[in-house]
Amino acid sequence: DIKCSNILLHSPPGSGIVYVKISDFGLAKKEEEDGKTQFVGTLPHMAPELFLEPAKSSQAVDIYALGITFYRLVTHKYPVHEKKFKDQRQKITHMTSIDRPEDIKDDVLWDLLTQMLNFDPGKRITAELALKHEFFTGHKANDDISPQQRQLAEKATQLEINGDRSINEYDKEPTFIVEELVIKKFLLRDIKHRQQPLQIDEKEEEKEEEEFQTEK
Repeated sequence: DIKCSNILLHSPPGSGIVYVKISDFGLAKKEEEDGKTQFVGTLPHMAPELFLEPAKSSQAVDIYALGITFYRLVTHKYPVHEKKFKDQRQKITHMTSIDRPEDIKDDVLWDLLTQMLNFDPGKRITAELALKHEFFTGHKANDDISPQQRQLAEKATQLEINGDRSINEYDKEPTFIVEELVIKKFLLRDIKHRQQPLQIDEKEEEKEEEEFQTEK
């Protein structure tokens, strides 16, 4: 399932680029011997429809989980985080949406998150449309593009022209390029300023993030 601890950063030597990879793929649902279908996920990241009876799973649950991941990257917390499945289900089933936290000031970011965290899976934004959202393609995103990002995009374009078939559309789009230098600066700053409460929170997450199953 998609969560912070399953997102890896990889930078090929000499590339100057950091690629984001998702690890620990698990089955969204699996069949048991008795014929029952069970859904598996990490509790705070589970979409509302997985708490229903019968539970329903689709690709939309991954969009919700990714939305929760974005939410936590910005706020350093979960919108709903109960320790037990029944308590999480009780809270989620009595909600109609995720409230906007004070930590999220950017209206464009919040618009994207509300669409990713829509409680109706049929109305939840798709991955394709999310990548076309203003947060990634608007003027603010374009203004934030660094000269290095543009250079890396131009380099990828030239490599494709020269026959490199590994180049994809995102390698040529500066807004989707993460510079290695930026990540290094962030990691060094994070290591230097890491606080004890955050360390405790991470340990609790490792302890609590077990796989919960709901029967269909």
